[in-house]
Amino acid sequence: MALMVGISGIRGIIGETLTPRVVTEFAQAYGTFLNGGRVVLGRATRPSGEMFASAAAAGLLATGCEVTHLGVVMTPTIGRAITDGRYDGGVMITASHNPSRWNGLKFLSDRGLAPNPERARKIAAIYDQGQFRFEKEAFAPLAHDDEAGERHVEAVLAVLEVPVEPLKGLRVVLDSVNGAGCLDSPGLLTALGCDVIHLNGEPTGQFPHMPEPTAENLAQLCEAVRETGAGVGFAQDPDADRLAIVDERGDYIGEEYTLALAAQLALSRRPGPVAANLSTSRLVDAVAERFGVKVVRTQVGEANVAQGVVDNGCVIGGEGNGGVIDPRITMVRDSLSAMSLVLQLMASSGKRISELVAELPRYVMIKQKFECPRERIEVATTAVAEAFSDEKVNRSDGTRVDFEQGWVHVRASNTEPIVRIIAEAEDEATASTLVERVRAAANL
Repeated sequence: MALMVGISGIRGIIGETLTPRVVTEFAQAYGTFLNGGRVVLGRATRPSGEMFASAAAAGLLATGCEVTHLGVVMTPTIGRAITDGRYDGGVMITASHNPSRWNGLKFLSDRGLAPNPERARKIAAIYDQGQFRFEKEAFAPLAHDDEAGERHVEAVLAVLEVPVEPLKGLRVVLDSVNGAGCLDSPGLLTALGCDVIHLNGEPTGQFPHMPEPTAENLAQLCEAVRETGAGVGFAQDPDADRLAIVDERGDYIGEEYTLALAAQLALSRRPGPVAANLSTSRLVDAVAERFGVKVVRTQVGEANVAQGVVDNGCVIGGEGNGGVIDPRITMVRDSLSAMSLVLQLMASSGKRISELVAELPRYVMIKQKFECPRERIEVATTAVAEAFSDEKVNRSDGTRVDFEQGWVHVRASNTEPIVRIIAEAEDEATASTLVERVRAAANL
């Protein structure tokens, strides 16, 4: 399996496509792109993270960068630290939700944004050419900062918009999957007045279940919410940029609801545009319509959504994978911001999660993925566009087709050698029919 290189950074299989040499040289490529400068470095909890962080530090230092190591932190903490400290960029050692045999690097700009496609291509080109900048004398010592996580929590608490007294004593079950969210997330919830039950809260990187926060992986969290009588359950992915929610009955409500509920609180206080990618549910459109604001649709990928937030002055942005961007905090998807906004919505409305969900439209979304060479994916998406040319077709990111009954989006993953098919409609039968029609057209 090839090394995955894209706007989300690089990911590979440890000891195969991803080695310390690869990490060092990609860090050199990034340092060369920056022409030196001040850079923050952090890592998630995967056991290989310390090794790869050392390799990345070496590569950055070799190009003359001044490097501040934050240790184990959440990806959004890196984004916040960059803007707080006016750094020139940042590097995070993470493979997000990928299984444990993976790791990778994520690059962030001086605005805490993932590089846009053009910058990502430039960094990759420097790596491919091996034309690295080398410093010969003026090396700066590796600095350390152990308080970035605490400052991140303080920033979230500083922008609370509703009284949180109703949250006092609310029992919250948090599953941090032994990832980077272990260290600072409980402190935020405690500061909000919640009684926290922390599952998988040791920052070992040993995932107790498959790390992606989807329904099939969160049986333990659902059961814990039911057994403890908790008001809500939260699940983070390993680098804590995504958040899934379990309601007070122990039912997984789906990652698509994370952005919708967070947006509901944000727009009730600060009406304005919302950015979401083409694969995100129409739930966010329903919330935006309540407040008379528009939804800006972007290509899939955190960098694209973040750029949509910037370009359109959005109040909030995010993706249907449980990623929420609150630009007041960081331009990176942030599970801390998402938890705060959802809890504030509960506090201000006096309603339980199941009641808030019941007030939103009901859609059924089907997500499928298939291993597929990238060259074959382009053929498939083109075939879909041609087969349904009489419908509303968007080809800015693969192919999205809007039918009268719903929509289907077919595209290549940014992080894995797979093709994704996502469909949404008012019922499962209709969504399944749309998927089958598109699969047939794509010959998948």
